[in-house]
Amino acid sequence: EVRVELLSSDAVKVKKGMKVLLKRWGGDGTLTAVVRVVEPAGFTKVSSLGVEEQRVLVIADITSPPETWAALGDGFRLEAHFVVWEGKAVLQVPAGALFRSGNGWAAFVEGSGKARRRTLEVGHRNGLRAEIISGLQERERVIVYPDDSLRDGSPVRPR
Repeated sequence: EVRVELLSSDAVKVKKGMKVLLKRWGGDGTLTAVVRVVEPAGFTKVSSLGVEEQRVLVIADITSPPETWAALGDGFRLEAHFVVWEGKAVLQVPAGALFRSGNGWAAFVEGSGKARRRTLEVGHRNGLRAEIISGLQERERVIVYPDDSLRDGSPVRPR
């Protein structure tokens, strides 16, 4: 088993049976695991920066063949990535392309050398990428990190 301490704000997204990817464990490749239990009680731990944080223990069972991780021992370090959502053929953009527009989201796309503002319906986000439900088409070029001076119709060029 693998025991992972998560911030309580992250642990609320984790459920029994969820897939876990185990990386940087010292061996080749990525191992797989499945969440067995999310402990019902949290505990306080002081971070390396001296900040008190609420943590929750999550226990996952390794599902990769035992011969692939035989050298992994008690108390060894690894990175656990919990798959809280996945989909097939998902249209996504870098999170840096999005900006707030009223209560929703928008982005600029490049078209014929001009910036074109689009209102978007955004689905799942992970801080790095966002699922686009509507407002963009596949292969359209989005402008990442647009500055405040960019307007609909402003001239742009790829860099």
